[in-house]
Amino acid sequence: QVHVVESGGGSVQAGGSLRLSCAASGTVFRIRATGWYRQAPGKQRELVAGITTGGVTNYADSVKGRFTISRDNAKNTVYLQMNSLNSDDTAVYYCKLLISVTEYWGQGTQVTVSS
Repeated sequence: QVHVVESGGGSVQAGGSLRLSCAASGTVFRIRATGWYRQAPGKQRELVAGITTGGVTNYADSVKGRFTISRDNAKNTVYLQMNSLNSDDTAVYYCKLLISVTEYWGQGTQVTVSS
């Protein structure tokens, strides 16, 4: 059984920063690719950033230069550092982990950016 829990969301003013964490617990053998997604009200869920086992990263154009994804394999934790936040970043942020051949999603964490 694997549990995935996100944390670090909250409310921040435009221009501010937040750091999201995604921790996997339980029987975790090997986390392969990981990703952060977000879903704003009335919109589809979209990929924000991803990172492979080898550390190769990719980002949505809208967050390039502002967001940084990283991982700590020893802690089974993935992070998303978000800087220069704006109102378009307001959404529920979800973490997805690929462990072996199974995808696991967290419950989501709300990020609200006020202008």
